[in-house]
Amino acid sequence: MTTEPPALHGPEFEADPHPAYRWLRENDPVHRVDLPGGAWAWVVTRHEDALRVLTDPNMLKDPARGHETWYRAGLGLPYDHRPSLVRSMVNADGPDHVRLRRVVSGAFSPRRVRTLRERAERITDELLTAIEASGEPDLVRDLAYPLPITVICEILGVPEADRPEFRRQASVIDSASYDEVRAIAGATDWFDSYLGDLVDARLAQPSDDLLGDLVESHRAGELSRDEVTSTAFLLLVAGQETTLALIGNMLLTLLRNPGAMRRIRDDRSLLDPAIEESLRLESPLQNATWRFPAEPTTVGGTRLEAGEPVLVSLLAAGRDPERYEDPDGFDPGRGAAHLSFGQGAHFCVGAQLARMEARVAVGAVLDRLPGLRLAVEETGLRWWPSMIMHGLFALPVDFDRRKE
Repeated sequence: MTTEPPALHGPEFEADPHPAYRWLRENDPVHRVDLPGGAWAWVVTRHEDALRVLTDPNMLKDPARGHETWYRAGLGLPYDHRPSLVRSMVNADGPDHVRLRRVVSGAFSPRRVRTLRERAERITDELLTAIEASGEPDLVRDLAYPLPITVICEILGVPEADRPEFRRQASVIDSASYDEVRAIAGATDWFDSYLGDLVDARLAQPSDDLLGDLVESHRAGELSRDEVTSTAFLLLVAGQETTLALIGNMLLTLLRNPGAMRRIRDDRSLLDPAIEESLRLESPLQNATWRFPAEPTTVGGTRLEAGEPVLVSLLAAGRDPERYEDPDGFDPGRGAAHLSFGQGAHFCVGAQLARMEARVAVGAVLDRLPGLRLAVEETGLRWWPSMIMHGLFALPVDFDRRKE
């Protein structure tokens, strides 16, 4: 076995990051990785250490607490570039985080998610009908992408006519690598202008949607205007990209494991635990978003200084053999707890919505696409070159067509 740390970037790593993370877990569990612009970060790979970092209140999320080298490299875009897009709960700590989270948590309550399920089922039915008629179906392009983006746009109140351009701009942020700073900056410019216009429209005429609720919180003095646009930006982008990757990754996992796919098709009580197993095995978040120690601390035997950027590898933690038996295997009945939606105060507020959409989408695929199989060699699949996200650009498939 090589004694050199593996590369955490490039096509080979993107296609299969698990061997690299396995090496780090075994040899360098808190690993310093170089990043563009002269920056660097600590990558935490063992489950025990990951859980500790995610739940430690001294691991701050505010990018202003980051090390100067990281800050100058622009890795926190749109921080500084567009401050109207970063004053959300994901970049807040303590009372500010609690306040911002409380404003939106009702939109993702179990009752609200049950109401949204019927709409998600109708959207999925329409998408599957088009897929059945398609000559070259792609389960990312034709299902995993349009379903969550349509749902979150409807929750927030994005006009239907604006959604194609929104999808185009969101895809830049979803899948760009960290050396594509100009492209990411351009997309954040567009969102800054677009969301500002939407807020102006709600200020002129209130609306019965989540953005309207955020604007009313602004009127009441509970949120600043930047906090309104930042929260909308967070929900629109993060609210769809994680679900997109969850659905695409799970469908690929089923295609890799046809026996498990048959089990779930025959016994739908396995669908929910299989979603959790997919989240553990192929987390849609490769790494949790940046954290910064408030003061010097030690993680996994490594000393971290205040402000040094930390990434928690959810992919690596999900396959830690110290936590999971047969960590690389897919057992649809396992349903083990995992860290893919985070843990602690910053646990994903939209986790139940993402699970519901995955349940609807994957269940419909099992019902309506018999004989599902990849239409290309798996080596031809392309993954996003992102340090944060872990998702597919495309998932071309074929299936047994029903005879007329």
